[in-house]
Amino acid sequence: MSNNTAVKRPTARKEMTKAQWTWREMKKNKVAYAMIAPFMILFFIFTVFPVILSVVLSFTDFNLLEMPRFLFMDNYIRLFLDDDIFLLAAQNTLVFACITGPVSYLLSLFIAWFINELSPKVRSVVTLVFYAPSISGSVYLVWQTLFSSDSYGWVNGTLLNLGIIDDAVLWFEDKKYTMTLCIVVALWTSLGTAFLSFIAGLQNVPRHLYEAGAVDGVRNRWQELWYITLPYMRPQLMFGAVLSITQSFGFGSIVTALCGFPSVEYSAHTIMHHLDDYGGQRYEMGYASAIAVILFVIMVGANLIIKKGLSKIGQ
Repeated sequence: MSNNTAVKRPTARKEMTKAQWTWREMKKNKVAYAMIAPFMILFFIFTVFPVILSVVLSFTDFNLLEMPRFLFMDNYIRLFLDDDIFLLAAQNTLVFACITGPVSYLLSLFIAWFINELSPKVRSVVTLVFYAPSISGSVYLVWQTLFSSDSYGWVNGTLLNLGIIDDAVLWFEDKKYTMTLCIVVALWTSLGTAFLSFIAGLQNVPRHLYEAGAVDGVRNRWQELWYITLPYMRPQLMFGAVLSITQSFGFGSIVTALCGFPSVEYSAHTIMHHLDDYGGQRYEMGYASAIAVILFVIMVGANLIIKKGLSKIGQ
């Protein structure tokens, strides 16, 4: 080879900008990108674009019949300074989410941990028993029978027969009980997909890690859980956290079915109910979009906090 012939060498990663490197990798894997392109297009149209559109509409007055009228921050000022029902809904939502979110998450994790210790046949039956309420549609309506407001309700009937009460209690029509009962029902139906992901994660932890941990000084099951099991199944924990956040903040349909809409004195009124009121009943889409943006920001913030907390597992 002649000394004047230049030897072409591959361009190093550090010699390229991030955009140049990304473009080169996309061209190199163009077939793979072409295969995922339909999904990404649909994801953008039905997920990303609606979020962006909601943010834009939240600064407008829009009623579906007329062109949007730009208001800047008026919708947000109205939300926090003039809308007392929204402030009550935000308070109820935070109380609901702060109880049902962590409790259902930990409940799913520890029940899955317990079930994982059972034999395969027994594990399948017990898993179905705990998972069934979350996939049984309107099975939560059984609580209306249990806590029916007349003497035929099972709880009222039992309490009347025992002489504990003299008159039937209006369980879902009394603001003293509505939130508590809704939280109980939410926890009863909370063992869903996150619960199954925890079981799958626990079953995939290699046994040799526990043997190595025993050699390194892990002395009991709690240390195994903290230093070996949970760090290995961190992806499942994050997936379950996202689902728990979504469920705890989006729990509205069951409250409506049990307590009506609106609930008595707005005692179980949540941000989702407020959003449905203005978006689905009054068609004030600009104001409803502002409510949706606030809910989205709260959920993203909660997700970041939980992600930071999960990163400390095993430390």
